[in-house]
Formats: sequence, structure tokens, C-alpha cells
Amino acid sequence: MGSKYVSSSVIKRLPRYYRFLGYLMEDGMVRISSRELAERMGLSASQIRQDLNNFGGFGQQGYGYNIESLYHEIGKILGVDSGFKTILVGAGNLGHTIALQIEYEKRGFDLIAIFDKKESLSGQMINGIPIRSANDIEDFCKDNGVKVAILCIPYEAAKELTPKLVASGVVGFWNFSHYNINEEFPRVSVENVHLNDSLMTLCYQVLHETTL
Repeated sequence: MGSKYVSSSVIKRLPRYYRFLGYLMEDGMVRISSRELAERMGLSASQIRQDLNNFGGFGQQGYGYNIESLYHEIGKILGVDSGFKTILVGAGNLGHTIALQIEYEKRGFDLIAIFDKKESLSGQMINGIPIRSANDIEDFCKDNGVKVAILCIPYEAAKELTPKLVASGVVGFWNFSHYNINEEFPRVSVENVHLNDSLMTLCYQVLHETTL
């Protein structure tokens, strides 16, 4: 793959391919054409071929794609076996849910600790993971080679904490706060999750696009 530029829109479609291929494997399918995969995913066959050609392509003319092989190849591209040391900051309702519901080890991450500023939570466990005092977060990141932080904290808290995390070696953020990390730290990787924006997008779609 080298240093070839791949657009963010293509990268964001890769997890969808990975998920759909996983479903097909569960159904016992062995191979699939780009046309059939496109129909199932609501894309065009040419779009799928163009996307996969960014990484060398994987199909055979007249045969299509071997589902299991393509699934594992996309997994390699996404880095699902990376095991990046990860922490979660904020053990409130959102953080608690995020810690419980995501299979991090199948997505390229190893969630090793949860931090919260409430000292009363220290020592408690969420899904077998200890909650630690936020006062220890910098030393913990440095000592354990933490690369990724999940921020389930308010804007001001994220703004205050992010420089400390970056200085401690964190290079990637799954950001549920509204703080614009890349404005101050353009070289770290950030995936922003704006739940309110997503809900308002749904509101627009129901209001303007739904036909009953």
C-alpha cells in the first residue's frame, strides 16, 4: 500500500465492508460478486471496486470475492489486531456504557484502565477494568505506553486534559466531548462522535425525507 493517499470517505466505508462480510460468513457464504455486495450494502459495484483497488483489489474476474479472505484482508488494513493500549476517561453513564458495550479487542484496542475525577469511584470495576483516580493519569500513560484515549467528559475537562495526554504519549482520541482536539493538536488522530449532531440529522431526515 505504501504511502498512497486514501480518502477519508473510503476509510470510513472499510468498517462497513468488514461488518457486512462478517454477516455473510455467519450465513455460510463463500464468495460474492461486487454487484451482489453492492446491492446488499446500498452502494454501486463500481464504488466497491474503486474502494478496494486503493489497497490492491482482491477479486477475481468471473469469480468475485472470496468472503473470508476479503474479510481478513480488510481486517489487516483496519488494524483490528493492533491491540493499542487504551484508556477511557469519564466513568459516568456514557463512559460506563462505552466500557461495557464495545468489543475493543476485536477492533484493534486494548482497554486497560478507566479514569474519573470522582475519588469515590476509585477502585470500582467496570467489566473487569479498574477505575483509577484522574490524578494518576499522566504517570499511568507514560508507564504503560498508552496510545489512545476515549474521552467521555465535558468540553472544558477535555480541553484541560488533552494537552497532558498528548504530552504523555497519547496519539489517538475517540472523542465524545465537543472539544476540537485537532485545532490545537493537528498531528494526532481524532474520531469525533457528536451524538446531538447525529440525532438532529435524523430529525432532518424524518422531517424532510420520510415518505409515509
